[in-house]
Amino acid sequence: MDLYTILGFIRYRLFSRHGKGYGIHSPFLFDLVTEVFRNNPDPGVVNTVETMRKKMISDHGMITVNDLGSGSGRMRERQRKISDIARFSAVPEKYGIFLSKMAKAFGKPAILEFGTSLGISAMYMAAACPGLPLYTIEGCSETSAIASANFREAGLTNIRLVTGSFDNALPLLMKEGLVPGLVFIDGDHRKESLLRYFDFIAGIAENNTVVIIDDIHSGEEMADAWKSIKSHPAVTASVDIFRMGLVFFRKGVSGVSCVIRY
Repeated sequence: MDLYTILGFIRYRLFSRHGKGYGIHSPFLFDLVTEVFRNNPDPGVVNTVETMRKKMISDHGMITVNDLGSGSGRMRERQRKISDIARFSAVPEKYGIFLSKMAKAFGKPAILEFGTSLGISAMYMAAACPGLPLYTIEGCSETSAIASANFREAGLTNIRLVTGSFDNALPLLMKEGLVPGLVFIDGDHRKESLLRYFDFIAGIAENNTVVIIDDIHSGEEMADAWKSIKSHPAVTASVDIFRMGLVFFRKGVSGVSCVIRY
């Protein structure tokens, strides 16, 4: 963590509340915390994905990473070990479990992910929702190839992996009729790009759509983007769990913004 993120985490620990739902006045957000956040994870999902993670952490092969977004804050070299990517860039188990629970609750009719990397987050969501299609976009062909192999080995047949830039892939998926219930945005930590992707999703979002944004406090630029997203006219509620931010477009919920201990 850089100094900005460390200070942000201290503020989060001091001011985050409602980890058990107590004190939340919005019935929708109360149910979100008590019935989704605090729900027990599926041990089969966790075992499937963490087995794949352990395999990648032990893989010291090298690949050439082509970052179309802002790139990794920790790994700047284009030549990277698979083990390092799995250890430092993949979503941690705690938040993979969180994504799996959110996907199960909000994923219908389909899930969309920006930034596949090695596929850890996609596997958590897809394994939790075997009957739902999950579309995931990855800009780096070598990383994409590893993720694709991981999906096959894990037996997850409901994932469609698209290799290419977000800007090029997203309109093509929309033309095919994709209507996402849950959108997970990762892989590009530039404010301008993030706001562009979010505007696109907000334009097609339905009442039950939820957007989850990763690394919202990873730097000043991402924090500024998160503030702009929370104030977007289509957003009716937002939740900050420090690493991730959630936004909703639900009718009947207005102007609700919470920082929740997770």
